[in-house]
Amino acid sequence: MVLIDETHDPARRSWVASANGHPDFPIQNLPLGVFTPDGEEQPRAGVAIGDMILDLAAAAEDGLLAGDAALSRAVEALADGRLNAFFALGAAPRRALRARLFALLSEGNPRSMAAEACLRPASACAMQLPARIGDYTDFYVGIHHATNVGRVFRPDNPLLPNYKHVPIGYHGRASSVVVSGTPIRRPNGQRKGSEETAPSFGPCRNLDYELEVGIWIGPRNALGEPIPVSQAAEHVAGFCLLNDWSARDIQAWEYQPLGPFLAKNFGSTISPWVITPEALAPFRIAQPPRPQGDPAPLPYLLDNKDQAEGAFEIELEVLLLTPGLRERGLAPHRLALSSTRHMYWTVAQMVAHHASNGCNLQPGDLLGSGTISAPEASGCGSLLEMTRGGKEPVRLASGEERRFLQDGDEVLLRAHARRQGFASIGFGECRGAVLPAPQPAA
Repeated sequence: MVLIDETHDPARRSWVASANGHPDFPIQNLPLGVFTPDGEEQPRAGVAIGDMILDLAAAAEDGLLAGDAALSRAVEALADGRLNAFFALGAAPRRALRARLFALLSEGNPRSMAAEACLRPASACAMQLPARIGDYTDFYVGIHHATNVGRVFRPDNPLLPNYKHVPIGYHGRASSVVVSGTPIRRPNGQRKGSEETAPSFGPCRNLDYELEVGIWIGPRNALGEPIPVSQAAEHVAGFCLLNDWSARDIQAWEYQPLGPFLAKNFGSTISPWVITPEALAPFRIAQPPRPQGDPAPLPYLLDNKDQAEGAFEIELEVLLLTPGLRERGLAPHRLALSSTRHMYWTVAQMVAHHASNGCNLQPGDLLGSGTISAPEASGCGSLLEMTRGGKEPVRLASGEERRFLQDGDEVLLRAHARRQGFASIGFGECRGAVLPAPQPAA
């Protein structure tokens, strides 16, 4: 597992003034991403520091990132403006780059003036997907979400028998994963309400969001070679926020017998910055014990070290900004506050299970945690749960009501990791606005 070192020192400050006290990107975070400066087309790798982005290619050209073999490998891998090759390298080059960036951006560094020339205002840059996503898999490890949704459809038996034995997941659509800020168009599809005798085709009526964490895969495993759960964390390159938009009415009609299809593949939104395992080291916690009577994980999913420090304490938040709130100058409405401590399975267990049949994971693959809800009503990670299937609307300060999302609504996801004695870090925003459905093809 990742160790705590000088890069986590809460007393360290940066000569980049906006980084000191920044809610997301202080010097103790240093997330990686891909950006395009205004007026340019070529994507470039960068690191977020306060309200600025350090252009890593420019820093390398100026000799600011020269060093040992591990650091050299990291810098070389970032040259193509995507993070796949960097993800593939694993922990040692990633740690070497973090250590160099921490020293370079710390107060008192003698090369700060040279580094300052490599900074770009984040507001003058467009963020891109950080990696080419080869495959996307969405899990279902939020037990409170699974229970809440189950109660909507199966009040007497909300959790299916396999849930506590196996990390449930399905293969999603990588091509429609988009970066934060990209609008999402309401999908068309077949839907059939309980009062309707036959299905019809048209715009989704019950559009929803899902509050999730994304997991970026690092080093690959060969086809046919499983990943032991004790080694699974070594295959994780970083984390982001993920909104897996869901067309609930389309999903209800199509999901049997093979599960999600058109209700999910029209769009998933991720935050642009990759929060590294090193940045999250202080916020690891023990996996919460299973309730008495729950089955123990099968041996291939059970590792004592992973159970002792394989979970995270990260606060998750969902906010909604509607046309009515905008018109009245009102702040976004907080819909939910949850935490990653409510994941029934650890990240390592998800990775190990995914590869347990020999499936080959590759650098840049993306895993979704599934919706992470808290046990309280204020922590529901989707409108389906919050409104009990649309029966109990959410009331907003603007006088509007929402059972599901309407055109013009914008969903914002945020995440922050906090612990006494350490600097708090954030993930940046994951946001997307809903556009009207396209005209159906003739």
